[in-house]
Amino acid sequence: MPPQRTDPDHTGTDWHAQELLLMREVMKLVGRSLAPAFVLREMLHLMSELLGLNRGRMVLADEGIPGQAKETRTASIRHAYGLTAGQVASGVYRWGEGITGRVLQTGLPAIVQDVDAEPLFLFRCVPRSQLPPQTVAFLALPIEVNGATIGVLACHRIRSRQRHLNDDLALLRILATLAGQLLQLEQLVAEETRQLEERNAALARALDTSTARYGLIGRSPALLQALGELERVSQSQATVLLLGESGTGKELFARAVHLASGRHDQPFIKVNCSAIPDTLFESELFGYERGAFTGANTARAGWFEQANGGTIFLDEIGELPLAMQSKLLRTLQEGTLVRLGGTRELKVNVRLVAATNRDLARDVQAGQFRQDLYYRLNVIPIRLPSLRERREDIRALALHFVNRANQAHERNVHLAPDAMARLEAHDWPGNIRELGNLIERLVLLTDHTRVTAVALERFMPESLTPLPATEPPPALPLPAGNVREYQSARSHSPQALQDALLRHQGNQTQAAQSLGLTLRQFSYRLRKAGLR
Repeated sequence: MPPQRTDPDHTGTDWHAQELLLMREVMKLVGRSLAPAFVLREMLHLMSELLGLNRGRMVLADEGIPGQAKETRTASIRHAYGLTAGQVASGVYRWGEGITGRVLQTGLPAIVQDVDAEPLFLFRCVPRSQLPPQTVAFLALPIEVNGATIGVLACHRIRSRQRHLNDDLALLRILATLAGQLLQLEQLVAEETRQLEERNAALARALDTSTARYGLIGRSPALLQALGELERVSQSQATVLLLGESGTGKELFARAVHLASGRHDQPFIKVNCSAIPDTLFESELFGYERGAFTGANTARAGWFEQANGGTIFLDEIGELPLAMQSKLLRTLQEGTLVRLGGTRELKVNVRLVAATNRDLARDVQAGQFRQDLYYRLNVIPIRLPSLRERREDIRALALHFVNRANQAHERNVHLAPDAMARLEAHDWPGNIRELGNLIERLVLLTDHTRVTAVALERFMPESLTPLPATEPPPALPLPAGNVREYQSARSHSPQALQDALLRHQGNQTQAAQSLGLTLRQFSYRLRKAGLR
């Protein structure tokens, strides 16, 4: 800190050393912080303590209305030293008003040798009675930014001091220039910050728009990466294979591929391969001619024909029977199909999006999936993140499901912060589907409008120990000839089905394999038992 003054008149002071000390201290302040408020106030403090330039103030232009005339604009004291809060508040000047206003208007320095003898001096901040009884001078210099006067650096000094007035003026010019540069830097930083905020807001709006357009909610890096990959390949005709756990939103992603492509005005057909009996696959996918089988009184176009020009989404494609896999491969490679019971080849232009939560590469090794079809499907694999990989999206998803359930069931349920934190801490083995189901159950059954973590707990699924990811359950070998052994629809009790689901964290594929069933057979038994 600079030394405190002991001689008000600075008799015998080495002024040159004091000036150097002041400039050195100011530069140290600038190096420590570029915040003008801190630096400028300390500058005024040093002016008073080292050079006797007292009651220093910086008057800066107030925000004006665009196009406002200078005569109606005002400037106020923003930084001061040696003035009370009341004195600072009274320091407001119009352009051209008093000495300070004249400096603002003309951009020229003002030197008042004796404030008592100057009729333009207003004594607005400090009444004459509060100034020293000696002759008091007033110095005011313009502060400029980009050639325009935006403020005034002013101070009082005792007229009879043992220091040349020109020396004070020279130093004040330097300090006023430095103040202008600091204020200009602050403006530049503020403008850059404003532009960055606007750009970030625009990006956020763009993200909101794109995710709303696709029906996808969230901004987590994992989700945005999957969306980025999707949009990069959407304009191509390549087959897309969506990989990921059950409940991660594969159908929404498949629809997003369709909406982002040039086929968005054409049909989007979705087919769940696990819900079609083996004997009906061919007729469902490729259609049939009249008389192809008993009851075929008219011809019918299959899903591929209905999707002509658009996109077909084959969900759970790992459940496709081997016999159908070769026919699907032929359609994908040649772009033609033959209806069941027909002889004529029909040309189709369809883009395929497939999805599975199975390890198709392992199924290929086990002989359960054709290798050539696997390579034909695996052109552009996109892995969809599980909900535990995008925990930052759980809050937005939960709010979406709560709003949707409230509207559907005419309720007014909302989640307390601790309940939201509890949802974010859960691992969600069933992913988004499990979260959506829990929220709907909660909205329907809760007795409270505001649901806390304690009230939420009775709706939460039991925590299950996940199976090691490195040791997936072994695939059951198929009987000879790749024909599955027939089992009755009542081969397993509802309790056995439920226990299998619990053991495998709600993963139906693994639960089905543990019971020696296909996913389609397992799903059928769940429906028959009223568990789905």
